[in-house]
Order: sequence, then structure tokens, then C-alpha cells
Amino acid sequence: MFTRRNLIAGSTALLGACAAPRVIAPNSGGSARPDFVRREGTGFRLDGRPYRFAGTNMWYAAFLGADAPIGDRTRLSREFDRLVALGIDNVRIAGSAELSPLKNSVTPGFRDKSSTYNEPLLRGLDHALAEMGSRNMKAVIYLTNFWEWSGGMATYNYWTNGGHFINMNDPAHPWPEFADFSSQFYQNAPAVAMYHDYVRAVVTRRNTVTGKLYADDPAIMAWQLSNEPRPGGSDAAIKRQLPAYLAWIAGTARLIKSLDPNHLVSTGSEGPQSCNGDMDCVVQAHSSPDVDYVTSHIWPQNWSWADPKDLSGTFPTVERNTRDYIAKSVDIAQRAGKPLVIEEFGFPREGGSFDPAVPTTNKDRFYKLIYSAVEDSIRTGGIIQGSNFWGWGGEGRAQHTSDYHFVRGDTSYLADPPHEPQGWYSVLDGDATTQALIKAHAATVKAAA
Repeated sequence: MFTRRNLIAGSTALLGACAAPRVIAPNSGGSARPDFVRREGTGFRLDGRPYRFAGTNMWYAAFLGADAPIGDRTRLSREFDRLVALGIDNVRIAGSAELSPLKNSVTPGFRDKSSTYNEPLLRGLDHALAEMGSRNMKAVIYLTNFWEWSGGMATYNYWTNGGHFINMNDPAHPWPEFADFSSQFYQNAPAVAMYHDYVRAVVTRRNTVTGKLYADDPAIMAWQLSNEPRPGGSDAAIKRQLPAYLAWIAGTARLIKSLDPNHLVSTGSEGPQSCNGDMDCVVQAHSSPDVDYVTSHIWPQNWSWADPKDLSGTFPTVERNTRDYIAKSVDIAQRAGKPLVIEEFGFPREGGSFDPAVPTTNKDRFYKLIYSAVEDSIRTGGIIQGSNFWGWGGEGRAQHTSDYHFVRGDTSYLADPPHEPQGWYSVLDGDATTQALIKAHAATVKAAA
């Protein structure tokens, strides 16, 4: 069975490692400049107006933007133009990938163990941001990953623990061993120090295309500490790692704000799932004054709410559990006193197929469910301020349709990362009904703003 993330179901030293003088703008939620997104209470503002958005995930933007064999800048322009035509103006992208021995991790990486980073790929990020800025789009950039597909925290551990690692979904290391191993990162001071060095390099970078410092670029909405950071997989690991996890969040958010007071900071958390349903844990993870908003991710098939072979029959469970998960995420955001973004949600095609020709009937039902929650919140002055579907695959297609697996060296990127079957959750340029829903939702959101 294909898996994604969790389908199966010291702190003082770390704070000191990232301490830096704070240079925070008057509003702790971001710059006072009107062309930057800033937080105001439980909402966002841009150019003097409420900022609410319809967005997507496109992890591979910097890869397409690279002037190298891995890249395709003309395709990147076409994909951004397609998104603009749909009304999508917020894109969550990868700003990191750690070159890794982990199975199914992407290559190349933005960095290896050395302090010399991959300049062609960073220039790909420069190019992507320049393209987004020219279209008045906003980027959310995550700076590492809890999961294996881009190297992530497990790779930082490997670099600093004498070369030990385990692969996600290795039968010899069943769930939650990988998640527990990855969470050792927070107490691993040398690993955190290496990560912070990379954070400093990216956040303080000057764009080679526009000449702007990233810190002065309104094309960036927010920096994100990680994709889906968790304090552990097992309850025992969560309890053990929680103090270091919270210290890492607070310290890294403070570091970013000291380098760049103009942009928002978020954790990249899944929400309730990140702490095995412990709501207090998730509230604590968003309690730092340097964390500006709360995030939530929703994956019905991954979490065994949806049976891919019977999507219609199991949809009532999907609907009930999704509504409950959103309600819990709203409660977390209200307790934190910060805006909420549903920044990942995905659903398979009929029958769990990866074939682009297969309909998206229940996928569209799921998108309607999420979009209705966002629209209801906006209409009633609620705390949900936007969403990013996972994800935009556009003209990308699986290069190996015998099994839809990603093979190192493939460059026909989809929204599905390298550890996933290609086409599982992607919205493709031929998905007319899904795109119609996205376009209608984006128009509704913009009309409300």
C-alpha cells in the first residue's frame, strides 16, 4: 500500500544556539510597509486591506527555476500563468532540500553536509520569486522537512550522529520509528546549528535576478520553519522531545525575525495530527510571539478516513472527520489568538488511480468541503484566512506509468513528492472540473476582500 507521511497512523542549549539581537518592526506580525503581508489580530492585511487568499502548493518551483538540466524556466512561467488565470496568488514552495542517503529523497539538494550551498538551485529559487513578484503572487517558503522526501531533519541527524539513518516505511523499522528518529533533531545541537546556518544564508540572501534582499521582497509572504514538524511519532517520543521541540520553534522563529522583520513566520504544522491529537501540545507550538499564524493539513486517505477503492461509500466518514478536524484547528487558532490557514489538503482520483484520464468526482467533493469552510469563515468574520490545496501538478506527468514511481533524475515534476506515486494528489492542467471549483473559490475569496 502506498504511504505518505504518517499513513500508518537540552532545550536551553538550543535556545542559546539561535539567540540573536531582535530587530522587530512595530507590529510583531510583520512590517508596517503596506506591500508586505502582516498579521493584525486574527487576520492578515496587505496594502491597507484584509488579505485572504486562495493558494496552492508547488514544492518544485525552485527546481523548475534552475538554469540547469533539472530546470525548465519556460514551463515554470506557463505554470504560474495557469495559476494566475485560476485566481491563485499564494504558492507554498520548498526553500530547502538536504542531499541525503534516504530512499526516495529528491536530488539535487539545496545543500549537502558542507557549508557551500547549491548556488544553481538557489538561483532557481531567485528566479521563481522574481516570476511570482512580477505576477503579484506571494510565496510561503519552508526551510527544512520533517519527512524524508527532501532529506530533512533525518538527514541533519545523519550528518551529525556518525552516519546513522533509517528509511521511512522500512519493514525493519515500522511506524513510528522513522518519526521518532527524525524528532531527535530538536535535541541534536550540532544538527540544529547546521540548520540555522542554512536559515541565515537563505533569509539574508540577495536575489540574483531582482537585486533585492529576500528580506525586502514583498513577493514573500512568510518563512516556514519546516514542512510538518512533529515532536515525535509515538506518544513517548512526543513527551520526551516536546521541550526541545518548543525551544526549537521559539528560537528559530526569533532568529528569522531578527534577520528579517518584514515577513511573517509560521511553523508548517499539520495541526492536531502533529501531536497525535494533543491540542495543548499544538497550542504551545504556536504560542511564541514570533510565530504569526497557525497552519492545518488534512489528508483523509493518509489517515484512513477514505478507502481509495470506495471513495463514495467512505465519503460520509471523510466529511465528518474533516469538519471535526477543521473545528479543532479553529479552536487551536482561537486559543493562540492567531489566523488559521488550511495550507495542505489532498484527495485521490476515483479508485485511487494515478491516471490523469480518471475522473476526480470525490476529489471535487472534498475540495468543495474545504472551500465551503473557508468561505463560511470569511463571510462570518472567522479565523480561517486562506487555503493552499496540494497541489499544482499542471503539465507534469509521471514518467514511468508502469508503477507511477518517481526515479532519481526525473524532471517532469508533479505536486506529488519523490516518495509518492506521481499523480496521486496533483491537480493537472487537464482536470477541468477541479480547476473550475478552484477558480470559483478564488473569485469568492477576492470578492470578500
